[in-house]
Amino acid sequence: MKTVAIIQARMGSTRLPGKVMKLLGNTPAIGVLYERLKTCKNIDGIVLATSALPREEPLVAYSQKQGISIYRGDEIDVLGRYHNAARLAEADVILRITGDCPLVDPALTDEMIEAFMSANVDYYSNTQPPVFPDGLDVEIFSMAALGRAFVETDLSHHREHVTPYLREDPGFRRATHPCNTDNSDLRITLDEAADLRALDQIVKAFHPRLDMGWREIVSYLRKNSLENQVIERNEGSNMGSGQKLWQRARQIIPGGNMLLSKRGEMTLPELWPSYFSKTDGATVWDMDGVEYLDMGVMGVGTNTLGYSHPEVDAVVMDVVRSGNMSTLNAPEEVYLAERLIDMHPFAEMARFARSGGEANAIAVRIGRAAAGRDGVAICGYHGWHDWYLSTNLTRSDSLGDHLLSGLSTDGVPKGLTGLTHPFLYNQIEQLEEIVRTQEIGVIKMEVARNFEPQNDFLQKVRSLATRHGIVLIFDECTSGFRQSFGGLHKVYGVEPDIAVFGKTLGNGYAVSAVIGRSEVMQAAQNTFISSTFWTERIGSAAGLRTLDVMEREKSWEYITARGGEISRLWADLAERNGLKIETSGLPALSSFDFINDQARACKTYLAQAMLEDGILGSSSFFASMAHTDAHVERYGQSIDRIFQTISQDLAEGRPVENRLRGPLCHTGFKRLN
Repeated sequence: MKTVAIIQARMGSTRLPGKVMKLLGNTPAIGVLYERLKTCKNIDGIVLATSALPREEPLVAYSQKQGISIYRGDEIDVLGRYHNAARLAEADVILRITGDCPLVDPALTDEMIEAFMSANVDYYSNTQPPVFPDGLDVEIFSMAALGRAFVETDLSHHREHVTPYLREDPGFRRATHPCNTDNSDLRITLDEAADLRALDQIVKAFHPRLDMGWREIVSYLRKNSLENQVIERNEGSNMGSGQKLWQRARQIIPGGNMLLSKRGEMTLPELWPSYFSKTDGATVWDMDGVEYLDMGVMGVGTNTLGYSHPEVDAVVMDVVRSGNMSTLNAPEEVYLAERLIDMHPFAEMARFARSGGEANAIAVRIGRAAAGRDGVAICGYHGWHDWYLSTNLTRSDSLGDHLLSGLSTDGVPKGLTGLTHPFLYNQIEQLEEIVRTQEIGVIKMEVARNFEPQNDFLQKVRSLATRHGIVLIFDECTSGFRQSFGGLHKVYGVEPDIAVFGKTLGNGYAVSAVIGRSEVMQAAQNTFISSTFWTERIGSAAGLRTLDVMEREKSWEYITARGGEISRLWADLAERNGLKIETSGLPALSSFDFINDQARACKTYLAQAMLEDGILGSSSFFASMAHTDAHVERYGQSIDRIFQTISQDLAEGRPVENRLRGPLCHTGFKRLN
């Protein structure tokens, strides 16, 4: 009987890339594992089974120098990789050991091989249930059993993780290696940066020995508090690929990503899928191929026509084939400018960018240049740039009433203090006082977000700006094309001097626009505003076709009706279940808040429970043309069940937080690392 240890290892670990080649003391982790396994008396050979990807070359080169046999196969079908490696090694008995267990104990391994030989079973391990420290994992199975699994199962989970089929199928005989004491609370596996530091500490503590037994390691861990001991056992195997990648992202990207709204902590910490593999209509697939109905924010409000709209995508693909960038200009930007000007009678000129924040910065620069005054009065959310965040220099959370609280001014020049002044929506007296006491050149505001204008508020703002020679800028990045074909200001009959559009304009492709009166927009010639990628072709081409589809389908009418339907659904289901909620927002951009002392827990549980129902969502709904009656019905059934559960907990005095499988969602801005 030939017994072969097959080590499953690769360089592409999600949470700790290249971990098997990280040093423990002076030796790579995989080298520590090799040295320990080479002392096993009952092993006839060692094989490294890794992927065929080029990134594995450092691991392969090192292993060859250590005299280890190599088999390279499919990255995802690890079961197939094991089967082929075992067949080529002519193994009768296989030990499965993973590269994240560098301190596997040789004596324990020999003991388990002998027990397997005498037990007359197909599968033998020390992990079912786990009683040994996490990181001493050894699984032993016959070649015959491995061959059966290779042929009989096609489930992705079985193929990727090798042994679940052996552990689950009733046709296999199984046994577990006994242990007199339960040490499953201890951790010596290598999965995260904290594990690397802990294992390095262990190896250095026993230096120059590498033959320390598992009981010696346990004794050391009981006497020393290592930072990785708080990590949940098998946490990685219980996480989806997106969650693992998010943990990796947080180590190398400040905040984890580029947009606060897309951080999983804002919706469902530690459980949110975080990344997608593809989209279609109102459906999103995560990195593991799990399908979700998006009844949440639809690309943070970008996709009012639905994801992957075939007409818009076709135009973009044509651009890709014919060329996106050139020394010359893209003609589509002229056509898009003409189109936007044509649908907005006040506008005579346009400039383009690729994000809402930079378009707002452009608009403010032009407005200040045209007015000849630096002061800006703001109402609403207008992005991340210095001109906007400087509002909080005067008072630490002046922007707290304008969508996000807790925005830090670190890095914002203190010299901008006192240039930006916030006022509340529908509070014309506040704005009048700012204009009276400050040198205001620009009034920058959202037309509406959570509330309707009252007492001719917008008309009064327009009149005030006109009387004082102030440039009035409407930020329509969020509101544009949701209740009218163009800006929301058309609904209220009030024209600005400049309007800014983003989000919906390209149905998921990056394009934003600044349009305005020529006498104001010409000020852009007197100040430097320029960027290479504002001239790329995809954004303008996507914008043109998106406008075509919007106009033909009257998308703003559909999404307004659908959003109103969802708001009424929330209200009806809350009343039916005895919950107090408060709805707000534009119909196509609706949201609600729980009105109780457990509101944050309720919101987090809502996202968790909907995710379990295959729905991406929380307490906001951004409508799209792709949302059908069937989607609304499915969503309503899920919300009804969730509201009922929350209502029962509140009525019976149970903390809703007890239902959470992770932390509470964040509110406002908060550092993640």
